[in-house]
Amino acid sequence: MHIFIFGLGYSSLAIAKLAMSKGFKVSGTTRSEEKAQKLEALGIEVISPAAWLGLDFTRFTHILSSIPPQSGYQEPDPAMRRGWIAYLSTTGVYGDWQGEWVDETSELRPNNERLNRRVAAEKEWLARGGHVFRLAGIYGPGRSAIDDVRGGTARRIDKPGQVFSRIHVEDIAQVVVASMLAPNPGSVYNGCDDEPAPAHEVVAYACKLLDMEPPPMIPFEQAEMSPMGREFYAANRRVRNDKIKRELGMELCYPSYREGLAQCLQSNPSE
Repeated sequence: MHIFIFGLGYSSLAIAKLAMSKGFKVSGTTRSEEKAQKLEALGIEVISPAAWLGLDFTRFTHILSSIPPQSGYQEPDPAMRRGWIAYLSTTGVYGDWQGEWVDETSELRPNNERLNRRVAAEKEWLARGGHVFRLAGIYGPGRSAIDDVRGGTARRIDKPGQVFSRIHVEDIAQVVVASMLAPNPGSVYNGCDDEPAPAHEVVAYACKLLDMEPPPMIPFEQAEMSPMGREFYAANRRVRNDKIKRELGMELCYPSYREGLAQCLQSNPSE
């Protein structure tokens, strides 16, 4: 079993490590020479983005893309013709449901060009028998509310009724590798935990774990935010994860942010 990963980033590296523990060989791309050296030290074959066009993709049993689609970007045809193929997407494609629950059959309501490209990419992968994983807000060691609180960048935005779904990076790896071992071409899976929650609640819990005073609540209307930040707060939905449990037999390691943040703290108990 040999998987090729387009874009060995935060989530896909966790997938690669778990796949290797299951007996997979792993190859993939990164644009960073420094990161390439670290990946090769882990036993991952790194191929430069300029070189993969000449690859013989028939030697890979599994192919995964974690690269967000850009304007005019097209996935390589060889990656869409055989074996298990998959694309990491985002629950952002559901758009705004005013706090209602959504699942894999719900209408997609993208509200900007970035999400329109995501939807178009999903259609391309599914048309070729691919698997699509719609991932909620990704967090884990080195990339969580624990790190934001420690770094002094955590804020608590007060927008009544607003919730977000999220998923720990290790559970992303679990979901994807479970699919690799039990392919179901043309399937879409939501990757999220059991408990959508307001972001300010997550920050408060991180402060509790760190025995620190939480930052004050800031009314949404008064908060200074980037365009991307306001875009996230413009959509409100709760994402269901029943399908990964039913079809892939998933038992989440971190069913809520509480277990997930505790693990993040345990992995790095001090700065």
